[in-house]
Amino acid sequence: MVLVISHSFRILPPSSLVHQQKTKKIYESQCCVFPVTQISPFLRKGLTSSGGGEAIRTRICASVADISLDVSVEENKLPKGETWSVHKFGGTCVGSSLRIKNVADIIINDDSERKMVVVSAMSKVTDMMYDLIDKAQSRDESYISLLGAVLQKHSSTAHELLDGDDLASVLSRLHHDISNLKAMLRAIYIAGHATESFTDFVVGHGELWSAQMLASVIRKSGIDCKWMDTRDVLIVNPTSSNQVDPDFLETNRRLEKWYSLNPCSVIIATGFIASTPQSIPTTLKRDGSDFSAAIMGALFRARQVTIWTDVDGVYSADPRKVNEAVILKTLSYQEAWEMSYFGANVLHPRTIIPVMRYGIPIIIRNVFNLSATGTKICHPSVNGDEDRQNFRYFVKGFATIDNLALINVEGTGMAGVPGTASAIFGAVKDAGANVIMISQASSEHSVCFAVPEKEVKAVAEALQSRFRQALDAGRLSQVQVIPNCSILAAVGRKMASTPGVSATLFNALAKANVNVRAIAQGCSEYNITVVVKREESIKALRAAHSRFYLSRTTIAMGIIGPGLIGSTLLEQLRDQAAVLKEEFNIDLRVMGIIGSKSMLLNDVGIDLSGWKELREEKAEVANLEKFVQHVHENHFIPNTVLVDCTADSIIAGHYYDWLRKGIHVITPNKKANSGPLNQYLRLRALQRQSYTHYFYEATVGAGLPIISTLRGLLETGDRILQIEGIFSGTLSYIFNNFKDGRTFSEVVAEAKEAGYTEPDPRDDLSGTDVARKVIILARESGLKLELSDVPVESLVPVPLRVSASAQDFMQQLPKFDQDFAKKQLDAEDAGEVLRYVGVVDMIKQKGMVELRRYRKDHPFAQLSGSDNIIAFSTRRYKNQPLIVRGPGAGAQVTAGGVFSDILRLASYLGAPS
Repeated sequence: MVLVISHSFRILPPSSLVHQQKTKKIYESQCCVFPVTQISPFLRKGLTSSGGGEAIRTRICASVADISLDVSVEENKLPKGETWSVHKFGGTCVGSSLRIKNVADIIINDDSERKMVVVSAMSKVTDMMYDLIDKAQSRDESYISLLGAVLQKHSSTAHELLDGDDLASVLSRLHHDISNLKAMLRAIYIAGHATESFTDFVVGHGELWSAQMLASVIRKSGIDCKWMDTRDVLIVNPTSSNQVDPDFLETNRRLEKWYSLNPCSVIIATGFIASTPQSIPTTLKRDGSDFSAAIMGALFRARQVTIWTDVDGVYSADPRKVNEAVILKTLSYQEAWEMSYFGANVLHPRTIIPVMRYGIPIIIRNVFNLSATGTKICHPSVNGDEDRQNFRYFVKGFATIDNLALINVEGTGMAGVPGTASAIFGAVKDAGANVIMISQASSEHSVCFAVPEKEVKAVAEALQSRFRQALDAGRLSQVQVIPNCSILAAVGRKMASTPGVSATLFNALAKANVNVRAIAQGCSEYNITVVVKREESIKALRAAHSRFYLSRTTIAMGIIGPGLIGSTLLEQLRDQAAVLKEEFNIDLRVMGIIGSKSMLLNDVGIDLSGWKELREEKAEVANLEKFVQHVHENHFIPNTVLVDCTADSIIAGHYYDWLRKGIHVITPNKKANSGPLNQYLRLRALQRQSYTHYFYEATVGAGLPIISTLRGLLETGDRILQIEGIFSGTLSYIFNNFKDGRTFSEVVAEAKEAGYTEPDPRDDLSGTDVARKVIILARESGLKLELSDVPVESLVPVPLRVSASAQDFMQQLPKFDQDFAKKQLDAEDAGEVLRYVGVVDMIKQKGMVELRRYRKDHPFAQLSGSDNIIAFSTRRYKNQPLIVRGPGAGAQVTAGGVFSDILRLASYLGAPS
């Protein structure tokens, strides 16, 4: 028999139904329950006073005769609902006296009617308490000095926060606790061992001290505030998996009892610690304070639970790995759950369960940045204001787990055999390993799964042992271990059922040259998981995040050679960057600029409006290896392009290695494509095998679409018969103006003065540059020619080819004007003009560079200035060649050609066409 008793009582016979109904609410909520054997004296007294004989059915209840007592009891009943808000402050938030004052201000300024505040120990204190245990059971006497440091930390904090009776009370409790801890640690020291219960008791003291200090600070402001030792209230049942399950019924009963004795508007509760049903102190394990806050939020049916931390909210990816990760405004409970599981610094999955049951939102906020609204974790709204056409609506974030290994069990004997998977994972369980991800093909030929790398050896041995007979018989072909893996998880609501999301993810990984080893996608539609090489983990994370969260196409650029063409390109990029980003969703970031002596690097992108000044102020010694590493690896952008604006063969020699690393290359430098044939073929083969792009339109016609036109003809099945053209803007200018009695040397001097020639005009007049262009076109057309296979008619007189300097050459050139004049006059008499051309003859399988004569009605004779012209004679364009004509020299058009290749790369990487 159980009886209910309160401070004053009288016996009510069961027939007093009206009285019982009147007081039912009071005694069910406020009265204490005792076994009848403990109150027999009161029972006997009641029977005598009532004169009744129904002792078994008699109740002892709060008297309603004393109206003031009844009112007091009614007032002390625990109110529940949206009048309560729950706050949780982590160790960083209460890490010093100044921060504790800041927390107190946040609580005081919260306009909620009632507040439940859960606090962690001061930062580093929990680690110090665990260290105390480790030192004591290792019989390391330094635990004594460490305990002194713990005392000093809290004592000095209390002195900075409190004074008078409040200070005396906190210090008294602190010294009492330290004394008890000292005795317990001494016992552990002697035994050389600490039980789990002893450990939990010791480490939980940090929360007790921080809660008391915070409550005292708030009381100084005149607010009705009490502190709660949650070991008296929160009851949990330990499980076999190093976790605990809250006993909500018993905890609720104890909470109501605690509140009836301690009614107040602000409760400061200890996080992390609890008790077992046997009243043995325990903890909620790591991240336990968040769990405490969620449990309290559920018990109070609070309006919301705010988790205060030192970040502005939940990021779309780890900001330490992805610089441009963004704060998410909202997350569903399931999305937060998934991101937590995959290592995102959100909440422990179990923290979400209590509040999700009642639809209580969790707000993640920054205690050091109150202006940030944080991230709200709640049920998704039916009519959200987000753009449902934007993939961000479906993909909220990305997370990675590193240091994993894949285990692949495969064999034809697995298909259709019941129990195989059970046997596999039974062996894994026996090895004590945790399976992170499972992937199985529908053919049942193989099962692969990911486990922590530290556990893979034990798992592999367990599987080898379990399936030894099947392996020997050939029913299983192998138990393969693939080490050095990482998991990338994309998390979002309903993304798996949204067309295009998976394709976008895998396309982003492919274009970042990341190979996927395994894939898993649950039917819950909340995550897509892929396994990649560990060294590619960050690149994969950046690629996926960039594709969904940055501009549709974000490219990191490194400019090599800020000379005339390079600097002009930088000016063009500067002028167009904003337009490209706003109108075409192309974000071009110049991460570095390198010259022959110095380089300028920036982690987020150089401000091109003042790059020259920045280069003078912040330049460092040029180091090509460091430059490439910076542009490619040390930032958040997965797509990297190096733009070589030099004419350096050494720089061109690096293209193969750059492409192999997944770096795109764009260049007007002719050296790579006209260099040794074997190197060219190796370069092109690599380009065709990968998603890495190598563009070089400007190597032949500056800004003219020569290479792309040739490729278009070949790719559509046309057959090239001959390519003939004036490929040198310099020589085009010279022969367009070599007329009307002007001397050759005079025109060359004029071209040099106008900047059309190289500093030494012999570099143009030798024809080598034209020969390189001929070789490039010949190789593009399928001819395997070396530069030495192309005969070149040099315009440099033989005696001047060894002149000491360009100045000497220009002084001696007039001596040979008569020879050039004779050629010009002969052509004039025949109604023709002189033109210096390059020719690719596909029928005769050869190339040549020479001075030719053309009739005055020929397209080549119609040129002016420094224009280039190229004629494609093909099977389709046999009678009337396809002509491409336009400016073929000058920094503006060459830089424009390079810029065009950059935009073509952006298009290949996903920019809108």
